[in-house]
Amino acid sequence: MTPTRLLILILSVMPLCLADSSADDDTFHQDHSPSYEVWPIGWVRKQGGKTVIEVDEAYMPALLGLDQFDAIWVLYWFDRNDTPKQRRILQVHPRGNPDNPMRGVFATRAPVRPNLIALSRCRIISIQGNRIEIDEIDAFPNTPVLDIKP
Repeated sequence: MTPTRLLILILSVMPLCLADSSADDDTFHQDHSPSYEVWPIGWVRKQGGKTVIEVDEAYMPALLGLDQFDAIWVLYWFDRNDTPKQRRILQVHPRGNPDNPMRGVFATRAPVRPNLIALSRCRIISIQGNRIEIDEIDAFPNTPVLDIKP
């Protein structure tokens, strides 16, 4: 079984409400049906000054025609923040700077949020097989990629 298949991420539709950060998980999450199952289609790879989206070979047919575009939108998962505590944070100081006024996470690009979906626009440098070399992405190496859009 590939690492891609081992990592299954669950996205849950959560009520849009403010919650006390000290609330326990049962109180905060309530019944969050329906839920959705997603899994990585690839991974962010960074090595030797290059950044690559490595697409799982099972999804290579989905790359057909992507070479006609100069940029892509990459949706990925903030996997290093995926804890119940981090998902309960609904307000932050932008860029972690306490001099910035407090804002709701939906008004920021903070990596802590109820559903840890990230989005970056990336310039395509080249596509070779299942590897899309991009200019840069605000993601750590080995971050799971959920989807790619032109």
